[in-house]
Amino acid sequence: MLESLGRIKNTLVRSVAVAATVGSVVILSTAVIIGVTNAKDKSAYQLGVYSSLFGTVSGAVFGLVYTSKASGNKSTPDLNTSDSHLWKNWRNFVVVRKVRESKEITSFYLEPEDKGQITNFQPGQFLPIKIDINGQDKPVIRTYSLSDYPEPCEYYRLSIKRELAPRGLDVMPGIASNFMHDCIQEGSVISVKPPNGKFVLDVQKSIPAVLISNGVGITPMISMAKACTRLNPNRLIWFIHGARDGKSHAFRDEVMEIFQQNPNLNIHFRYSRPTPEDIGKYHSIGYVDTVLIKELFRQEAEYFLCGSPPFIQSIRDGLKESGVPDSRVFFESFTKPIKSDFEKQTVTATGGEEFAEIVFAKSGKTLTWQPSDGTILEFAEANDINPSFSCRVGVCGTCMCKICEGEVAYQEEPTATIDQGSVLICISQPRTSKLVLDI
Repeated sequence: MLESLGRIKNTLVRSVAVAATVGSVVILSTAVIIGVTNAKDKSAYQLGVYSSLFGTVSGAVFGLVYTSKASGNKSTPDLNTSDSHLWKNWRNFVVVRKVRESKEITSFYLEPEDKGQITNFQPGQFLPIKIDINGQDKPVIRTYSLSDYPEPCEYYRLSIKRELAPRGLDVMPGIASNFMHDCIQEGSVISVKPPNGKFVLDVQKSIPAVLISNGVGITPMISMAKACTRLNPNRLIWFIHGARDGKSHAFRDEVMEIFQQNPNLNIHFRYSRPTPEDIGKYHSIGYVDTVLIKELFRQEAEYFLCGSPPFIQSIRDGLKESGVPDSRVFFESFTKPIKSDFEKQTVTATGGEEFAEIVFAKSGKTLTWQPSDGTILEFAEANDINPSFSCRVGVCGTCMCKICEGEVAYQEEPTATIDQGSVLICISQPRTSKLVLDI
């Protein structure tokens, strides 16, 4: 009964329903008692009337104050009222499981070392981590998308691709990803900050959502698909993913499990170079592009993109040419995307000033900056000042610091949430002739 009661959202209607129910039960019970005892005096009938009134009033009050616990469990986490008060700074987490998902991607399941509660998150957000790597003069900070959506939220899962050195280029392989694959094992401890990021799926919406990814870009899409399946299974979802072949395709079985649970989830896997062993594992051959997307889905929808920068740029351009407004396209990339014809030119930074004096207050250095020095972060690094950073594109917020004096201009619109009076130095330059930073 309480579960049914919790489904009545209108407080007045719920109050009347409970009052009628309790009042009826009390009247019936009183009548049975009077009938069994064969009471004839006036006081017995007065007791019946008073009992009925008391039961009705009590039921009405109970209906007013009752709220369903069960219905509360199905609500979508609110990004603005999240439980981020649990912790804000770095906190130690233990790797409790390490699972190889494909030949390139490995998952790490993290639980707090102190056994305390952890912050819930919106599907699509990322997790900042800090690791100590031999040979590096300071801890390495990276951000990785959360690839699961557990309920209740008792662990975080990061699924990390091993970044190898590009062929033919004198470029180092990914320091953090290779360290995580080779050196981090079950029982290892790493530092973690609360989940963050604006690349999120609003589960409460009814408009269809198209999740488009390639490679390791599949990770936030799994979180989104799981969240919708559990919290809003009536919402139409398309899950479109591109991989090289079956060995490179992570989470295929997991996505198929979600598909079995949700009749409104549609999937399409496209392999660019399938092997004979992959027959039955994919739906088409080639690369995911807007031609495929339009073949599969032509309704009004929101589009979520995650993958390599050229992939994201290609899909964005194709959707725009197809008439999809920018407000319906959401994407995330932790590296700078290729500029397209649709993108505006970046802002000039100094507002007419050719030079600017930057005071790095904590470091005790005052230096002269000019436009050729690049961003504030690049300028700081060139002068042996090493602020924390990760993405270098304004997504993660790791490089945020306070401005004590002056103003900055952004080369591109930041994605991360910026605190009042603070700046992301990875994509900004001085706007005023003097700038004082708490670095």
